[in-house]
Amino acid sequence: KFILLGFSGTWEFRVSFVVVFALMYTLTVIGNASIIVLVWRSSNLHTPMYFFLCNLSFLEIWYTTGVVPKAIGVMLGTSQTISFSVCILQLFFLLSLGSTECFLLSVMAYDRYLAICYPLRYSSLMNSVLSVRLALSSWMGGFLAISLLAFLTSRLTFCGPDVINHFLCDIDSCLALSCSDTWPVELATFLISIIVVVASCVVTLVSYMYIISSILRIQSAHGRKKAFSTCSAHLSVVTIWYGSTMFLYVKPSAQNSLDLNKIVNTFNTVVTPLLNPFIYTLRNKEVKLALGRALQKKW
Repeated sequence: KFILLGFSGTWEFRVSFVVVFALMYTLTVIGNASIIVLVWRSSNLHTPMYFFLCNLSFLEIWYTTGVVPKAIGVMLGTSQTISFSVCILQLFFLLSLGSTECFLLSVMAYDRYLAICYPLRYSSLMNSVLSVRLALSSWMGGFLAISLLAFLTSRLTFCGPDVINHFLCDIDSCLALSCSDTWPVELATFLISIIVVVASCVVTLVSYMYIISSILRIQSAHGRKKAFSTCSAHLSVVTIWYGSTMFLYVKPSAQNSLDLNKIVNTFNTVVTPLLNPFIYTLRNKEVKLALGRALQKKW
């Protein structure tokens, strides 16, 4: 078994963290579940863009669920131990969901590229069959990409300290505690990060280069503003997600600055899933109109 330290500090400090984590977790689940229900009940939102958004919201609920309940137990001191098998399972689950999010965001960027660059052919190019295939490929690709890494990590030998300086099991912590050769795992982590994070980021960047080029060719200022508003929310989420993910995983050596990784992991697993529904709601006119109609109908 391993012992998770969580955040060091006084009892009052840790309790305040528990309150913040619990509040953010509740808002994350409510916010993302609300988006799924809203899209399901609003016929005007039955488009590929909102189908992918529902996939993202569903993913975010499980991503934060895989972290926060255990983290709260760790900070309260009621559930600080974690077995090796559960540790590997949590690592596999979180990294797989993170990889799936990378693929989903690149698919959403490709969807916006088709919508803005080929508006007249969009409905035929991005039909329901292709939407389902792209979403399914993102989920399968995310979980398959991490399978090898999880297997290699499970083969590591641990014969020294059993204390993990974190509130979850991540790859850096396992490598720091292992007494066997960690080079194969570090190499696999780096290569998978390049394939998953960098490759999906390149697809997203190329899509947005074409999108921006098409927007700049629009004559009217109103037309440019309307075109950009359809992808501004997604661009905000992409910037936040890829910035923190590249810091955590795209590096030659995984064993450095575990305290800093803990802070960035908090942002990635707790803050980002909370921000997504608010970004898509506040910066998307169609979602705001659908939400207004749903509330009006309820009252």
